[in-house]
Amino acid sequence: RQIRALEAEIDRLAREQYPHTQLLTQVPGVGNLTALAYLLTLGDAQRFSSSRMVGPYLGLAPGRRQSGDRDQPMSITKAGDQHLRWLLVQSANHVLRRDAPDTDLKRHGRKLAKGGSKIAKRIAKVAVARKLAVLLHALLTSGEAYEPLRNAHAHRRRQTPLSA
Repeated sequence: RQIRALEAEIDRLAREQYPHTQLLTQVPGVGNLTALAYLLTLGDAQRFSSSRMVGPYLGLAPGRRQSGDRDQPMSITKAGDQHLRWLLVQSANHVLRRDAPDTDLKRHGRKLAKGGSKIAKRIAKVAVARKLAVLLHALLTSGEAYEPLRNAHAHRRRQTPLSA
């Protein structure tokens, strides 16, 4: 009963005090808790000059070890809010499930996890979480409706020749 009461309170809070959560919950796998945590952690979304800066801010970008001619990629930096990063990874899990709807995010993750190894799947999950953070910021700043297959449709339009 307590869990249901708290979930109802989160839903009420999202609906009444933070209406921007509706933009974020359009994305499959993103619920009110994740949307609220995202909004409250980022604060003013306009402080990021680009949506791509959100991934590193949340610690979802790979670190680098550079020395001379060597440029080794490392694991993610884990900077930023740990709870939001965990929520985004859980949302990425939801996006990558077999029964999840077909989206650009799912296609990206499946392409990265194509090898099938545990490490490839883990890398794909974190990459989808980073892409999800960037997508949520773009939706928040633009106010546009979410298009699940936006990149796929744009690619198809580029491939078809114009009729004269």
